[in-house]
Amino acid sequence: MTRALPVALLLGGLGLALLPQAALAQEWVPAQHAQLQALDKVTARVTVLQADVGRPVQFGTLNITVRACNARPPDEVPDAAAYLEIKDGLAGPNASPVFRGWMLANTPAANMLQHPVYDLRILECR
Repeated sequence: MTRALPVALLLGGLGLALLPQAALAQEWVPAQHAQLQALDKVTARVTVLQADVGRPVQFGTLNITVRACNARPPDEVPDAAAYLEIKDGLAGPNASPVFRGWMLANTPAANMLQHPVYDLRILECR
């Protein structure tokens, strides 16, 4: 019987994490809809947003576009990963996005939006 050896995986510049090789082989299933949770830190308002891949949604001054959304198969531990591009309307029309990258539902702190007013996380992909 062969034993899976740990493999080093770089996660968003945060450092090295050891994952079993079997975990790396698990498949992601593409989805067309993302469910996001948005928080306005000033008003403490929490809103659940429904976003289709490729169609922007608005939350406050943020313009959020889900570029890809993936989920684990039903027979595996539930998780979701979404590639998001987020622009702040206050930054101007030609400004760079305030966030561009993958967010993971089960590990939201791995790569998160750094914004003084808003917080955002992926809940699921369907």
